[in-house]
Amino acid sequence: MCDKIKKILKIVGIIAAIAAAVAGVYYLVTKVIPCKNKVEEDDQCDYVSCSCCDIDDPVQVETK
Repeated sequence: MCDKIKKILKIVGIIAAIAAAVAGVYYLVTKVIPCKNKVEEDDQCDYVSCSCCDIDDPVQVETK
């Protein structure tokens, strides 16, 4: 009878360890990694879009 309880506790322990590992990876991916990729407000103020270079009507220069 005692051997069955030990086997059950081992299985429960293994399942708990796997669940803890999955929860740790989930926390790392959702909370820690996106914080490293945040853009600070000062960087956004200095950002210049390149769309100003895309002109629909090209300017034609007359040559003399």
